[in-house]
Parts: sequence; structure tokens; C-alpha cells
Amino acid sequence: MLNTPSAPPQTLVWLPVDHRFLGEGGDQTPFLVLGDKYARAVKRGAQAQPVLFPLADAGQIPALLQMVDGVMLTGSPSNVHPSHFDQDVTDPSLPLDPERDALTLALVRACVASGVPLLGICRGFQEINVALGGSLEQTVHARAGQLDHRARAGVSVNEAYGPAHEVRFVPGSAFAQWAGGDRSQVNSLHGQGIDRLAKGLRALGHAPDGLVEALEIEGAQTFAYAVQWHPEWRCQENPFYRAIFESFGQACRRRQAARLVT
Repeated sequence: MLNTPSAPPQTLVWLPVDHRFLGEGGDQTPFLVLGDKYARAVKRGAQAQPVLFPLADAGQIPALLQMVDGVMLTGSPSNVHPSHFDQDVTDPSLPLDPERDALTLALVRACVASGVPLLGICRGFQEINVALGGSLEQTVHARAGQLDHRARAGVSVNEAYGPAHEVRFVPGSAFAQWAGGDRSQVNSLHGQGIDRLAKGLRALGHAPDGLVEALEIEGAQTFAYAVQWHPEWRCQENPFYRAIFESFGQACRRRQAARLVT
């Protein structure tokens, strides 16, 4: 009997979910949510299998990280609760997600300590900064001299995720290599942004108003980058965005190779 070769093991990337109430009026019910675009970017761009642990808590992080090859922190309509950087809520109408905060802030620190590849996008970018001791500006558009980085009202989804402003990258940085130059146009759909950059983070890209748009975790054992914009949007059609995910996927496969032999 011929032996059928076994399928190669899947590279697994953990995407934490959002906790939201969905529905109309008083009929809202709790849901655990992941945006399709994030899962598809991991699947197609990073060539990895997105996985969910929907009710994971911080105490389970060490065991769950042993099962995966990378972590991607997604964007979300919700904001990091400002109590995590010693501020009060500026706009009570904006959504918060304390359950996600309780997991992801601890998850960032665990990824850094364990050498797990980490990619942060929008809220995930902000989570990394807060988790490592930084703070956020809750209303970037209200600060003198700042651009309005929020999504444009009354436009189609394609237009909302279209180019909005330039980001300039540190020459020779990973982002400059991925972009094929020291600047690139990116989309912009966020109201909050970095105020005080956490110790141990290095800003690698800035918007025209000086806002940090790309960063790395200095001294990280592996891929540890984050962006304020949304490279997951149709990443296969944008060479720069695709390069980010390809590099993330390569780092995840290196971890997978090491994980499977231990």
C-alpha cells in the first residue's frame, strides 16, 4: 500500500475578536465579531490560516500562544478605554470594548516576551502603544495643527479606504523597503492616535501633521510592527500592503518551523 503524504501543517495566526451588541433598539444582543477583510488578508496576504479563540481570557494567553505562529491585532469601531492611559472618556458616544482591552493589552506583552510575530492595525496599533505604557490622543482632529484622520462621510466603502494622505518613512526602515521608497499614500479611518509613544517603540512613519503612523517594537525577537492605517483592505491589489503581509507570513512560518520541532 502506498503511503499518502500528509498535508503540510497550517500556519496559524490568532485574531482576537470584538465584543459588540448588534440589532435594533432594545433588541440588541451580544456578538463576537471579526471583520472579513482581516481574515482574508491573513489567508491571502500572509498565506496563513486565521484562528479565533472567541472567549479567551488573559490567563489563557500562555497556553494559546503555544498553539499559534503569529498574532494580528485588528482595527475596530471601538476605542481602547482611556483609563488604561490615565484619562477620562472624552466622548461617551464612541464605542468601547473593555473585554477586548483585557485580553489584547496582556497579549501584546506576552507576544513580545515570547517572540511571537505581531502585527497591529489601527486599534491594534494603538493597543500596542498603550500596552507598553504609551498614551493616546482621543480626538486628533480637535488638536491644533492636526489633520482630520477620520473616514470621510457620505462616500462609498471603496472611497473611504482609498488614499487619504502621505506617510513618510524612516529611510532604510522595513516600511521603506516594503513601500519601495521613503513615502507612500495610505488610507485614513481613525479618530484617535498616538500622543505619547511608549518606551521601547520606535516611530518609523509619520503623517504630514507629524502623527505617528507606523512603528516597530525595538529589540523584538521577530516581526513586531504596527500601522495606523488599514493595509488589509484589498491587500493583494496594493504592492506595499501585500509586502507587509508577506513579511508577516514569513515570520509566522519561521516560528512554525521552530514550534513544531520543540
